[in-house]
Amino acid sequence: MKKTRINTLTSDQISVFDRGFNYGDGFFTTAKISDGQVEHWDLHCARLLTCQQRLGFSALDFQQLHTDVMNFICGVSLAGLKIVITRGEGGRGYGPPSIESHTIVLSMFEYPSHYLSLHQQGLELEIASTRLGLQPLLAGLKTLNRLEQVLIKQEINDNHWQDAVVLDLNGHVIESSMANLIAVKGNHFFTPSLQNSGIQGVYLQHLTSQYAISVCTIDLKQLLAMDAVFCCNSLMGLIPVTRIQHRYFDLELAKQLKQKLEPSA
Repeated sequence: MKKTRINTLTSDQISVFDRGFNYGDGFFTTAKISDGQVEHWDLHCARLLTCQQRLGFSALDFQQLHTDVMNFICGVSLAGLKIVITRGEGGRGYGPPSIESHTIVLSMFEYPSHYLSLHQQGLELEIASTRLGLQPLLAGLKTLNRLEQVLIKQEINDNHWQDAVVLDLNGHVIESSMANLIAVKGNHFFTPSLQNSGIQGVYLQHLTSQYAISVCTIDLKQLLAMDAVFCCNSLMGLIPVTRIQHRYFDLELAKQLKQKLEPSA
């Protein structure tokens, strides 16, 4: 059985020998702090547990993590929280150490205020030319290996887009650069399959636990034929898409459909 030591940090210092820095050997989750609480904390823990198990990390102490997080965010009314977990130092090259010393980094950032206006105005998307590779062993996980997303965000920034639909190498719709996608046709809700690429978002999991959302393979032609499209993540919630390239969507219809998924929003 692997043994574990844990070093929880809330500062900006980390060892240059940390495996997260050297190999991206770790994972993270980003959450919304509201009135001194972490929204959907149980789902964020479930995400971290899935990453821990699939990447072969030794067990995490979620009770201690919760204590550390609550102490860290005490008195905060609205902000973003990021929890990064690495395998720590050690090991020979890529090989993991026999005794893991997890590094857990807690950081906080100002809540993106423009998300509030996007709920009313909607979001415009282009189509990213940068495509996601296929790796089912890592698909769905929010690992520290995010260079594909860095390249996609660079493309978005260079073109002054709000965001973009991202496809995989097979031309299947996966997500946007920062959020999962939910599409609506008639009375049916769909979300792209993340079997080979993409990140399984906590807020998407929250919505799928509350409402029937079918997971399926979607190509770009099918996406553009939908009645409505939404982006969602833990910070922004559910935001309607008003345009994908030259295809415009009815914002008022989207707001009506949104009430089915977020009746209390």
